[in-house]
Amino acid sequence: MRNQDGLWEVNIMKDTIYIHNLKVQTIIGIFGWERKVRQEVSIDLELSFDCAKAAKTDSIESTLDYKAITKGVIAFVEASSFQLQESLAEGIAALVKENYGVESLKLRVSKPGALRHADDVGVIIHR
Repeated sequence: MRNQDGLWEVNIMKDTIYIHNLKVQTIIGIFGWERKVRQEVSIDLELSFDCAKAAKTDSIESTLDYKAITKGVIAFVEASSFQLQESLAEGIAALVKENYGVESLKLRVSKPGALRHADDVGVIIHR
């Protein structure tokens, strides 16, 4: 496939390490009452990573330490007080990319029960 500059692009398939439905309490929202109470957010992370070396060595040093990533994300989210889910998502993405050697990721942040008649509402970003 050619990109916008007319050059051929090669798509190399990456493996994915994922963390789904991580639930964290934080201050988030634009309304006055939301600034006073902690609300639950749900986080899904899909981290692009070549798992071949880890599979070959069977060693934690060869892969992403998803326990460390989870602890870092929880600490960041619990300490935050963003108004928008978009801002929270960007902060989480920057944290994960800068501190854990993740080249690219897909991140979903949602607020369960934020809208009547819907299970949740949220944002999905790719970085």
